[in-house]
Amino acid sequence: MAQPKGTVVLAYSGGLDTSCILVWLKEQGYDVIAYLANIGQKEDFDAARKKALALGAKKVYIEDISREFVEEFIWPAVQANALYEDRYLLGTALARPCIARKLVEIAQREGAQYVAHGATGKGNDQVRFELTCYALCPNIKVVAPWRLPEFYQRFPGRRELMDYAKKHGIPVPVTPQTPWSMDENLMHISYEAGILENPKVIDHGRLASMAATGPRASRVPVKVTNAGDGATRCSALELFMYLNDIAGKHGVGRIDIVENRFVGMKSRGIYETPAGTILYHAHLDIEAFTMDREVRKIKQGLALKFSELVYNGFWHSPECEFLRQCIGRSQEAVVGTVRLSVFKGQVYVLGRESPRSLYNEELVSMNVQGDYEPADATGFININSLRLKEYHRLQSKVTVKQDE
Repeated sequence: MAQPKGTVVLAYSGGLDTSCILVWLKEQGYDVIAYLANIGQKEDFDAARKKALALGAKKVYIEDISREFVEEFIWPAVQANALYEDRYLLGTALARPCIARKLVEIAQREGAQYVAHGATGKGNDQVRFELTCYALCPNIKVVAPWRLPEFYQRFPGRRELMDYAKKHGIPVPVTPQTPWSMDENLMHISYEAGILENPKVIDHGRLASMAATGPRASRVPVKVTNAGDGATRCSALELFMYLNDIAGKHGVGRIDIVENRFVGMKSRGIYETPAGTILYHAHLDIEAFTMDREVRKIKQGLALKFSELVYNGFWHSPECEFLRQCIGRSQEAVVGTVRLSVFKGQVYVLGRESPRSLYNEELVSMNVQGDYEPADATGFININSLRLKEYHRLQSKVTVKQDE
């Protein structure tokens, strides 16, 4: 029997990895407290609690943090128009600091010296979990089994892990016939590993399990109304869940990509982000309508940096906190209504209106001169062409000399 090592709070999902890790931690001499965060995944939480206790957990915490996940993590990403490498809407990356924050709170409440997670030693999640834990509780100690030789040498693959589960009577949803990893939350579902590690393998929809018009943007989304049946949702959580349902039925927000992990390798992932995709298009549209051009250029640069920081696990860094404040400040005039339709996987913007619009219909009209003198454009073009004329004139001289 291993020597007692103290109490560890495990970020528990009830899946193959964390179920086996719970039992393994007990073998190592830890008292295990399991923490399961409800962030919108389809889960039988009652069964998960019973399972964790049956596997030997000293205590089980299950908390519904869906609302704060939307309001405190997803909404800042929507404000930023956050995209990692131009495509990924950061569903998992946003969830990890939300979960890890609660993990630390429970460790402090229980007087636990340790927290543990089931993230692999090759992925991004280990970084996201641990940077959050160390930022919020510098003295905490992290147990990461997938980085411990005594664990990963014993379990070199998922087959060995499933054998361990069978030996210890651990019921798990993963079978050798479906050996991929799935992560689900309100923002998205992601699929990776197993047969998906071959980037040539085509997914024919076998993984899909996530299932209008657009929201009124006011710094953050505040209302969505379906123009067809008049259904309206106003609270952050209801609004987001409703958009997930509507967009999911139309296949909106599904991508298959190869991305660059923070640890330095490329990985293939399939993501479904229905509501996030609708909100991305709606916010992008109303922002372009209400924000000054030069401010928007600066904000786009901030959004790029914000996306990288979130993906890499630096949500609680001083630079990310600074960026969130700057981006939030840029949103003061982003108020209005966007009308959209969704059809066959696509989001179409149909129209928009805003009391803070910078669009001047008379000024831009081809039929009305308005407060604009077309003749002024001649000087504008002449000044801007000066640089181009000089560049090509001098290039011609250089070319002639080289030919002589």
